[in-house]
Amino acid sequence: MKTVRLTMAQALVRYLAAQYTEIDGHEVPLCGGGFAIFGHGSVTCMSEPLQAAQHIIPTWRGQNEQSMALAAIGFAKAMRRQRFMFALSSIGPGATNMVTAAGVAHANRLPVLLLSGDTFAHRLPDPVLQQVEHFSNPSITVNDAFKAVTRYWDRIARPSQLMSSLPQALAVLLDPAECGPVFLALPQDVQAEAYDYPEKFFERRVRAARRPHPDPAEIRAAVAAIRGAKRPLIVAGGGVHYAQAEAALQAFAERHRLPVAETIAGRAVLPHTHALNVGPIGGLGSTSANETAGEADVVIALGTRLQDFVTGSWSLFQNPELKIVAINAARFDATKHTAIPVVADARAALDVLGEALEGYSAPADWLALAARRYAAWNAAVDGRVRAGNDIPVTYAQVVGAVNRAAQPGDTVLTAAGGLPGELNMNWKALWSGGVDVEFGYSCMGYEVAGGWGAKMARPDHETFVMVGDGSYLLMNSDILSSVMSGHKLVVVLCDNGGFAVIDRLQRNSGNASFNNLLKDCRSVAQVKVDFAAHARAMGAHAEKLASIADLDAALARARAADRTSVLVIDVDTYGWTPNDAWWEVAIPQVSERPAVLAAAAEWDNGRKHQRRGV
Repeated sequence: MKTVRLTMAQALVRYLAAQYTEIDGHEVPLCGGGFAIFGHGSVTCMSEPLQAAQHIIPTWRGQNEQSMALAAIGFAKAMRRQRFMFALSSIGPGATNMVTAAGVAHANRLPVLLLSGDTFAHRLPDPVLQQVEHFSNPSITVNDAFKAVTRYWDRIARPSQLMSSLPQALAVLLDPAECGPVFLALPQDVQAEAYDYPEKFFERRVRAARRPHPDPAEIRAAVAAIRGAKRPLIVAGGGVHYAQAEAALQAFAERHRLPVAETIAGRAVLPHTHALNVGPIGGLGSTSANETAGEADVVIALGTRLQDFVTGSWSLFQNPELKIVAINAARFDATKHTAIPVVADARAALDVLGEALEGYSAPADWLALAARRYAAWNAAVDGRVRAGNDIPVTYAQVVGAVNRAAQPGDTVLTAAGGLPGELNMNWKALWSGGVDVEFGYSCMGYEVAGGWGAKMARPDHETFVMVGDGSYLLMNSDILSSVMSGHKLVVVLCDNGGFAVIDRLQRNSGNASFNNLLKDCRSVAQVKVDFAAHARAMGAHAEKLASIADLDAALARARAADRTSVLVIDVDTYGWTPNDAWWEVAIPQVSERPAVLAAAAEWDNGRKHQRRGV
């Protein structure tokens, strides 16, 4: 057996560089590159092979370990999980900065490879710089914190362990059911150790994600339920995108005349104008989809984990005879709430299910009712997203301006706060895909970082990042990253004076406004941040705008610009798009505030429609 003597760090990078995948008939590196802050525990051994591999897997310098990993997640989502990136940190605080990002990837079922330095395996210099010591268990380091938020976790204690761990890690990153973050802890001394690896381990390999097909018995059970439906509804989730099943879904819905509602992760699986689209569903959804869901007797949950903002905390589906057919690559998701499970890839399942349902279509009166509701909803959207010189500007109007500026192939991206709801309810997707609303983990700070990664995935199209002032203040340094790397973004910053969406929930629950809006915080001075000046200091073009007409013009300038633009506009703190779905939150049962007790009673009343797990 031919061998090659390499350090563990060199072997890790060489293995990643040898993995390829096929996209649109072209073989491309499976690992799209990565991000690194070379600190203590990673710089001496990992930088050397990564520098040498720049032509295959480029490494980008990040500004914050969390945002590096978030950028990798944005890339993976834009690539529909066909490729992944890595994020490499030092030991200690550099590693723990990535834990939040791991939670984002885990909740959203997205692939990212997280690498971190670790303490010495031989322990001779303990305690080392940045080591957190555990008195009763010396084997624990801060890297063990990742176990709660990763799909695959390993500590490489010997160089030879790479040969068993790396194939398993890549299998998780590619698996449609197990997909999620992978973490490898790399003790500094082991990174430097040499080992005679078989050359065969580094042979070029072209990999592809599995596409599991459905079990015939599960298909028969699903067909029996659907054929008996008088008011069927498809609820399409992010799994449709990841299975590249948008065309299959459209063909299936048209063949059997089935209305389609979209989850937050499933936005834009159908064009906005499609006759069978009934709109986004749930707590941040449309009246049309929610009313349709309330009457549905069979729900085909396609590639969705049925998160509480989709189900209205399980209050939306009010038909007592409701049956759920859950089609999902993950058994865990397919068997929730006593659903009839079909454990399979979305596209593979639709192909088989479509044939088995030959001759079935939804009743015409049901389709007509859904279409009337959707038309009424769209009329309301048209009124909200209007252009003009209105003051104050609403979030919906800002969404409308970005929607008008976007062209086929562009991406719009947001996360956390009020913008996910505003974008979800008011965006008109005129082409399939291109919408990234990170609401699985609702991670403030994802916006700019995720946008940077999304732009890497789709460099020939614009990426519009929509961010609130709260998230911007939390994490904005990748504006500098985007300028330095040449990955141009169009950032639209809505300034509402603080954490306004949480203030809304606070007030709606009967509480007084406190510690959310900047004006309601304990402070000795009120400061109006000059966000445009701040963005210009990081090398971006930046403008402060007064009206939607100004924003429309600025968006055209930003599209023509040669680098990242940040467009700042003040928005109405209280000008929200209304939603009509109940959502369970905890409200005190005892309070001296009558408004709190009234809100608690109102929320309790909403529970009468909540499903009890069946």
